[in-house]
Amino acid sequence: MNTNLSVKLRELRLTNGYKQKEVARYIGVNESAISAYETNLRKPTYENLIKLAEFYGVTIDFLLGVEKYPKDIINNLTGWRRSFINNVAELLLYHVSEIDHK
Repeated sequence: MNTNLSVKLRELRLTNGYKQKEVARYIGVNESAISAYETNLRKPTYENLIKLAEFYGVTIDFLLGVEKYPKDIINNLTGWRRSFINNVAELLLYHVSEIDHK
């Protein structure tokens, strides 16, 4: 996943099969606000960033690019296990992005 917030929000929405209208309803904003977030015309407020993280089941750190992967499982690993999973995830993400761009 991209580290840009707007791209991440769009990718999360599309990957999970949501329409902007559904996300907007949960967050409590209009559909045009979600569109603005996803096109980098506007940044969500802190409150809406929290709601977006809750909606997608990810951390705010993931949305902001501090964490590389959305799931906490990787944060609980240490040593060679963490390194191995990170390497496998990098490889998978690379191949998925290559497929997406074809």
